[in-house]
Amino acid sequence: MVDRAPPEPEFETLLQHIQESRGLDFRGYKRTSLKRRITLRMEAIGVDQFSAYQAHLEADPGEFENLLNTVLINVTSFFRDAAAWEVLKEQVVPQVIANAEPDRPIRIWSIGCASGEEPYSIAMLFAEELGVQEFCRRVKIYATDLDEEALKVARLATYSPRDVENVSPELLEKYFERTNNHYVFERDLRKCVIYGRHNVVYDAPISRIDLLVCRNLLIYLEAETQGIVLPRLHYALNQNGYLFLGKAETQLARSPLFRPVEMKHRIFSKVPQEWRRPIAGAFGALALPDASLPNALLLEAALNEVGIALLVVDEDGAVALANTPARQLLGVGEADIGRAFQDLPISYRPMELRGPIDHVFRERRGMRLEDQEYRLTQADVLRLTIDVQPLKRPDGEVYAALLCFTDNTRMHALQLELETAQESLENSIEELQSANEELETTNEELQSTNEELETTNEELQSTNEELETLNEEARSSNEEMESVNEELRIRAEQAASYRLYMESVLRSMNGGVIVIDRKHMIQGWNRWSENTWGLRSEQVLGTSFEALDIGLPLHLLKDGIAAVQHGRQEQVQQVLEGLDRRGRKIACRIVISNLLAESGDAQGMVFVFQDVTEEQHKEEYTRYLGRIIGKALNEVYFLDPATLRFTLVNAGARQKLGYSEHQLTQMMLPDVMPGNDADDMKRLLAPLISGAKTEIVFETVLRSADGREYPAELCMQYIAEEHPPILVTIVHQISDRKQLKATK
Repeated sequence: MVDRAPPEPEFETLLQHIQESRGLDFRGYKRTSLKRRITLRMEAIGVDQFSAYQAHLEADPGEFENLLNTVLINVTSFFRDAAAWEVLKEQVVPQVIANAEPDRPIRIWSIGCASGEEPYSIAMLFAEELGVQEFCRRVKIYATDLDEEALKVARLATYSPRDVENVSPELLEKYFERTNNHYVFERDLRKCVIYGRHNVVYDAPISRIDLLVCRNLLIYLEAETQGIVLPRLHYALNQNGYLFLGKAETQLARSPLFRPVEMKHRIFSKVPQEWRRPIAGAFGALALPDASLPNALLLEAALNEVGIALLVVDEDGAVALANTPARQLLGVGEADIGRAFQDLPISYRPMELRGPIDHVFRERRGMRLEDQEYRLTQADVLRLTIDVQPLKRPDGEVYAALLCFTDNTRMHALQLELETAQESLENSIEELQSANEELETTNEELQSTNEELETTNEELQSTNEELETLNEEARSSNEEMESVNEELRIRAEQAASYRLYMESVLRSMNGGVIVIDRKHMIQGWNRWSENTWGLRSEQVLGTSFEALDIGLPLHLLKDGIAAVQHGRQEQVQQVLEGLDRRGRKIACRIVISNLLAESGDAQGMVFVFQDVTEEQHKEEYTRYLGRIIGKALNEVYFLDPATLRFTLVNAGARQKLGYSEHQLTQMMLPDVMPGNDADDMKRLLAPLISGAKTEIVFETVLRSADGREYPAELCMQYIAEEHPPILVTIVHQISDRKQLKATK
């Protein structure tokens, strides 16, 4: 056997801590490989002592996941080693299906399934052979691993395009569903794969398996652990079961538990555990030797010189024969011939032989007991192979059992040396394979890192381009903002100018302006209002219009405000009399209208106050003059310059002419001037109308309604400023003037 390196206490303590904390037992793993993987993880976090790493695990439980990803080398892919899978497809899968009874499920076990590519590869092979529907009915695939995180990935069955590179386009199209940038394994087949966490070294194996796939797992286990695992794999398989190993695993080449089906690709079948090899020759019949017979002497001499210790036990259990090598090797003397076999030490040393002898008599077939340790002294130990064969009569009945003791001590030593050499070679191969696996993992990690870096570079480049775009947009936005700011500044200046202009207009207006909102709160108050009522704008802004205390009875505006506010009238005009801030009587004309927004909605109301005190005085004076002129006896005519039609006459004119006011409005001046027509009058008045003269005075004769004619002097003036223009005619009767002249 290969000498093992002495254990390191700190390393063993770390492994024990991992087992107690996470239930992961690494005691059966090869120390060199395990130590190398753990050291790799320690270097990644900057720890150089196993005790320090254990403290790190205790402080950061999340580190266990990183450790598992490093120690459990999940190097796998779909149909890894394509040639081996092709042999499995052509030779093993049809045979497994043929060996299985139609109503019995086909059971498959994938040990160390990692992220699920291996069990799904098996599922595709059997689905191709059976059809999907029959596969779902008959096949159960058990997939186990130590890594729970890998099992979670396997259950999702979602793989990247790179993961499915080894899957043929036909199988990819048939058994995978494309979603975005991933491939998802077919749902019905996925239901037939059962995932679970399992330690093949310590957990009970799954039984009645038709095909067991355990690829590149044994190379990480110690020789003693491999010796534990192989019988478990043997037990798990059915009598006609198959075992599929990895290309670097050579342990089964010399294992009596399995026979090779295809050694190159490591495919084996189970060897049933029963002893079938008889010795090369056997006595057809054996009579006890008779010394008087030459043949008996010859037979005895041959038995003594054969070099193999031989004992014969008859059907009564007595020793019937013992040759010289048996006497020398087993300590059976002449006195022991005829004694009961069970009384001899050889019956129980080197092992209990009475059971095998009974078995031979009962089953009528021989059996071999390999590698039995026979200790002559404390230091002298032999390795014996004991063959127990039945000696039969011609009728087939067994009448004796022949025990052959073959000394294989030298062969056993050579075998040990050979096994040691093979194990050393296998360990080297396994170490190399492990290193290759780690190298593949490292290459894949480097490739993944490279791809991530490329992706990161692309993302950075994309981000850079986006940043450049954002910078351009920002510059454009800044320019737009500057333009908007400039526009806002111009508009602000315009607004300020408009505001100053409006304030100037309001200040310049010979009237007051008060603006209120919908709630009748004062929002505007101009300079005229300040001067007239003695209240500054800051005193009234924000106060209620109804509460305003000025010299006008504002409560009289209530109805007008309501009419405008409710839309019954667009504008209301009202005149109120009151006192200004100096106590002077004042008459104000107040115009109430809505304050309209751009949309046309009312935002409040505007009150325009105008001092009409002088205007009222003028109107009163005008009305006074009108009353005087209307009552005067002198005739006063107002004529239309275009038609010379009467538009208005005073009472004196109506009395002298004898017509009513209505009649006169239907007549023209020439109608009361006999002998004159309208054209003559227009020619006479042309200089006056054109502005060449300011007045025209002429004498004529007027005729009243009763036909009476009287002389009169007409003084005519054209007032063009009136709208419409008017001819004012003042008539003086001159008959009295003539009488007065005659009196003189």
